[in-house]
Amino acid sequence: MKNNIHPLSDVQTENIGENTMVWQFCVILKNAEIGNNCNINCNVFIENDVKIGDNVTIKPGVQIWDGVTLEDNVFIGPNVTFTNDLIPRSKQYPLEFSKTLIKKGASIGANSTIIAGNVIGENALIGAGSVITKDIPAHTVWYGNPAQHKGYITTAGLIINLEMKDESGNEYFFENAQLIKRS
Repeated sequence: MKNNIHPLSDVQTENIGENTMVWQFCVILKNAEIGNNCNINCNVFIENDVKIGDNVTIKPGVQIWDGVTLEDNVFIGPNVTFTNDLIPRSKQYPLEFSKTLIKKGASIGANSTIIAGNVIGENALIGAGSVITKDIPAHTVWYGNPAQHKGYITTAGLIINLEMKDESGNEYFFENAQLIKRS
């Protein structure tokens, strides 16, 4: 199967990888790039200067504007809001939109807002309803408005508290940008 595009969607790009599903009522503009094995749920809008990696899930009600890049294995929850213009004015456009990068394996919870120009690090977890106003380091957990650092997360999805311990009391440390359990 190359890809499956629902007949009730408006997909103008030909840059869609194999095994990608695009559900009904999506609009994807002609210069967008979407990788393999993605799931683009209903009611999603994807603008031109957007790059989406492999194995990405985008839930309903999301708009991805020019300047946003989603790397491989990213999860975008329902109704997540991205921005790309820090000083928006009607009918006035910047020379270039701010760039936003969501790094490999990051997850963004439902109804979160990602302010333009920020980087969300690898495997970071953004809790539902959060407002991201700055760069988020890899393997960290953030939530709230504005979002605050609440803990850490392993590649396997285990939440670690701010003291670098899990629920069982095991201690963790960072080595080569990876969260490792102390033996």
